[in-house]
Amino acid sequence: MRRLRFTLVALLTLVGSAPSLMAQRAPPRKLAASLERVYGPGVRADTVPIDPEVTLRIYRGDSLLGFAQVGNVKGKDQPITFLVATDTALRLKDIDILVYREPYGGEVAYEQWRRQFRGTRPGDSLEVDRQIRGISGATISVHAVTAAVRHSLENLAAWHKDGRL
Repeated sequence: MRRLRFTLVALLTLVGSAPSLMAQRAPPRKLAASLERVYGPGVRADTVPIDPEVTLRIYRGDSLLGFAQVGNVKGKDQPITFLVATDTALRLKDIDILVYREPYGGEVAYEQWRRQFRGTRPGDSLEVDRQIRGISGATISVHAVTAAVRHSLENLAAWHKDGRL
């Protein structure tokens, strides 16, 4: 198991150097830990060259477990680096905030807030103060992360439909 984790960390180190993340990339160990938390131990990731954002296929052995996208969205002043992880049917398994750089609004990284996204699909209406709870003092971050999740799900669905995933 330790060897598989090292392989995942090594792969994600390379993934982290993709052009769109050169300035604001996810720490490889944090990304590896997030993928293992969502998909379980012993996973591996292959990059999919589709978009400037990092898109991954997640496997355990020969079994495809799902897809993930790492991206950046602008908070109030700083980028928020996030992960959107789906199963093979593109149901959202979880989101994770990999790097939060603002002095306020970090509550978007809390489990209690993130879990409300689980099970959503591309095309689901993800609207703040309707399906997604707002957070006092984190309004900009809530709106930014919600829009980024919606956009990532739509992209993953389009790429899956086109056979690119």
